[in-house]
Amino acid sequence: MDRADIIIVGAGSAGCVLANRLSADPTLKVLVVEAGPRDGAISLRAPAAMVSNLTGTRFNWAYPGMPEPGLDGRSFQHDRGRVLGGSSSINGMCWIRGHARDYDGWAQRGCTGWGWVDVLPYFRRAESYDGGADAFRGGDGPMRATRPKVENPLARAFLEAGRQAGYPLTDDISGQRQEGFGVFDRTTHKGRRWSAA
Repeated sequence: MDRADIIIVGAGSAGCVLANRLSADPTLKVLVVEAGPRDGAISLRAPAAMVSNLTGTRFNWAYPGMPEPGLDGRSFQHDRGRVLGGSSSINGMCWIRGHARDYDGWAQRGCTGWGWVDVLPYFRRAESYDGGADAFRGGDGPMRATRPKVENPLARAFLEAGRQAGYPLTDDISGQRQEGFGVFDRTTHKGRRWSAA
């Protein structure tokens, strides 16, 4: 490429989305610069291999944390993706939206355009939910959101404990009723991680 109209530094979750949106304009030449490799390695694509990338690897910047007084002087590593797709290629694959009241609270405090009714269309546009599109879920977006089967006895016990404690159960944490105990969606498709890349 001889020249670029726009240069995006970092092909993480935001960089990939921005590059995708901007490159939809055929008049623009978009260049994306990423320090890490492509995200095709099996340790990145296979959900069960996720933990292998949570150490200092070629896919993880593994920034050292500072000792924290509130943690009795301990420090923790800050995992950040060093790969096409950024941290969406090494994270826990959880797909959960913020609660509607949080967004409405921002709007009430003066963040115009950040209320729930304002951001919901963007959430829907971003996802392709395997449970099907409806008023709250998208059906043809670039990110795959998959509902896992609850076959783990510990997960079932967790849900039952919530119910016994008087909390409601919800079928879809990102749907109409967000309150309560429920199973979160995952960014997987056909058994493989689905990153922003």
